[in-house]
Amino acid sequence: MTDFLDEKRKEIDARLRELRPLVDEYNRLERAAAALDGVGGGPRRATPARRRRSTAGTGTRRRGRPRGSGNRAKQALELVRAQPGITISDMAAAMKIKPNYLYRVMPTLQSEGQVVKRDKGWHPA
Repeated sequence: MTDFLDEKRKEIDARLRELRPLVDEYNRLERAAAALDGVGGGPRRATPARRRRSTAGTGTRRRGRPRGSGNRAKQALELVRAQPGITISDMAAAMKIKPNYLYRVMPTLQSEGQVVKRDKGWHPA
């Protein structure tokens, strides 16, 4: 067993001696690159910046499911019909969800002409 360990130690030491010049060169190049930063064209970039592709005018759809195709809007509409004047907080409690989701859903239902907001409550259109 000790012969095996001695042999592996020798192999590792030989490989370390072989790699040492490369590590030293890497460190020298890294220092040189740091020294050149700010000289001439400004700081260098390690990787090019990613650009977002514009979807304007390409006719592509947004990701995910179509707006208004979820069940939450239907549930909210049913609650408004069952309890005219219901508030978003009351709807959220009845649906066991957070109210912030309904603050996005209800204006959509309003723009579709299905509900109307009067005072603090929502009513069927």
